[in-house]
Amino acid sequence: MMRQRTIKEPVTIEGIGLQTGNQVSLTIKPAPAGSGISFTRTDIPDRPRICVGSFDPADVCQAERRTALGFGPLQVQTTEHLLAALSGLSIDNAIIELDNSELPGLDGSAKGFVDIIKKAGFLEQDSPKRYLEVRDVVWCVAQDSMLAIFPDTYFKVSYTLSYPGIGAQYFSALVDEKIFEEAIAPARTFCSEAEALELLKRGLGKGANYENTLVMGASGPIKNTLRFPDEPARHKVLDLIGDLYLAGAQIKGYVVAIKSGHKLNMEMVKKLKAIQGA
Repeated sequence: MMRQRTIKEPVTIEGIGLQTGNQVSLTIKPAPAGSGISFTRTDIPDRPRICVGSFDPADVCQAERRTALGFGPLQVQTTEHLLAALSGLSIDNAIIELDNSELPGLDGSAKGFVDIIKKAGFLEQDSPKRYLEVRDVVWCVAQDSMLAIFPDTYFKVSYTLSYPGIGAQYFSALVDEKIFEEAIAPARTFCSEAEALELLKRGLGKGANYENTLVMGASGPIKNTLRFPDEPARHKVLDLIGDLYLAGAQIKGYVVAIKSGHKLNMEMVKKLKAIQGA
């Protein structure tokens, strides 16, 4: 029987938010079995907390190119990369404290979070691991995008990307700790050169640069090199894994996505939470 897992000791990582450019210090702490993943804003009076397993998907802020939880001044932005790392490393319970609104972007992937979580070490807990088992097909559709989850005994993800300036890419994997760490976690966020300029005009991407974001030009990434030939598709899988962890548990199912992004991912989270509550 698989048991729940937390980390052995607290670890801290610092950086700037990709969108806000704000400096932030983030600490991941062990948490009791059954408590799940939670975010605490230490810079706000009374240190308000958002518990991932019990949060209302309606409390997802309208935010471009990132997933942002909360409402009013209580916001936690760009949660997807850290949540993907926690899911990929099978961490069920953790307290995440941060002193600003956006998580650090690091190198634009989940690799830095994976490294620091492994540095903290794993602690097996005396409670059985809880999974979200998909027993019937669940799907969401929006314009030319689709996201579906089929019943399966494992967690599999297949993603088809079609993006201006990049073209079509496909990545598929049975996601376990090894595959996640080696083939998915290092994949960095990306955008086209035109999108980068437009985001800056709208006051976003203040912490982004050519090192932590793949800015895709006519002949590939500008001032950078790809870690994988299909790195953009792999990053979309990374985002998807992180967003789906907002459902409150690791999934047993086969996820098939075509051009899915944060908005459609959250529609799926709403459906998964509704199924669990039924």
